Amino acid sequence: MTVPDFKTIRRDLHKIPELGFQEHKTQKYLMDYISTLPSHRYELKKWKTGLFVKVAGTEPTRTIGYRADIDGLPIREETGLDFQSDHVEKMHACGHDFHMSIALGVLTHFVQHPIEDDLLFIFQPAEEGPGGAQPMLDSDEMKRWMPDAVFALHIAPEYEVGTVAVKEGLLFANTSELFIKFKGKGGHAAYPHQTKDMIVAASYFVTQLQPIVSRNVDPLDSAVITIGKMESGTVQNIIAETATLEGTIRTLSPESMNSVKSRLEALIQGMKISYDCDIEVDYGSMYQQVYNDPEWTKDFISFVETTDNRNLVICKEAMTGEDFGYMLEKIPGFMFWLGVNSPYGLHHSKLNPEEEAIDFAISLMTEYFETLNVKTK
Repeated sequence: MTVPDFKTIRRDLHKIPELGFQEHKTQKYLMDYISTLPSHRYELKKWKTGLFVKVAGTEPTRTIGYRADIDGLPIREETGLDFQSDHVEKMHACGHDFHMSIALGVLTHFVQHPIEDDLLFIFQPAEEGPGGAQPMLDSDEMKRWMPDAVFALHIAPEYEVGTVAVKEGLLFANTSELFIKFKGKGGHAAYPHQTKDMIVAASYFVTQLQPIVSRNVDPLDSAVITIGKMESGTVQNIIAETATLEGTIRTLSPESMNSVKSRLEALIQGMKISYDCDIEVDYGSMYQQVYNDPEWTKDFISFVETTDNRNLVICKEAMTGEDFGYMLEKIPGFMFWLGVNSPYGLHHSKLNPEEEAIDFAISLMTEYFETLNVKTK
């Protein structure tokens, strides 16, 4: 079998980004490619818009898992690439096209060159929302093929190609979405005393959120509250009856997450009285922290340190959110950053990672999995 060009596969996938649990074209593309591999070497199970692919080992005593997320983001792409997204207002702006291509490369290698261990490749939908890791973890398919360890990577635009950044313990934060709806009373701009202006209420509330981090969270801990979207009003001479805020909460500990939410809800009760309005809060999707198993991570660090042309960085924890944390809560393993060298960061409309990182990561992970076995065939 001719070895495929996984950069081309990445470009194909980059053109068809789809949102969480809508990844139908993506799922079909993955299945069409996998169907070209020798079918007696693997089993494939569909799960919603994702896939489980189990590659049989030669003398299996355990199962090693590898996860790649497959969804895109609701972003209009502005890269100007000739393989730019064909789906308007959708883009692989978080590198999941890279993640899938790398996983396919590793899968292809071990279908052709099996090792002792069984390998389970998990193509997970809805990482960006509403969250696919937890329901996938609870699925019958996962329970049937539950891995003994599980690994994943995430592209990192700030690092050069050839760099692996990782740490033991906490890598990514606890995260929660935040949706707040204000309901007052609209009316004519000339008669504000007859209204309950929700633009004023929502604007004031945003300013009141800021001291939660500076005055209600332990300075030795970390938390972030960001309001990224605010909508209210219709025209310039009508006082707004409703307003909505959308944002995110991120903390380095579950305790701080609970503390932030408790304080936020106390502020809401005060706002209801102060502005004589109704306020609803919804936390949407909440993601478990990504906590790297110390023993597995030490083993991986030792592996990277002893190989040539690979730059190891022991990084700090980040406020990034990742629902892979749910898998690591139940299964030992780790996630690491993969350098891709882009001036534009994750979730940016001009993100354009260097494709040389794809072959680098395929080689890295195939070699690592081979070191986990006493012998290969």
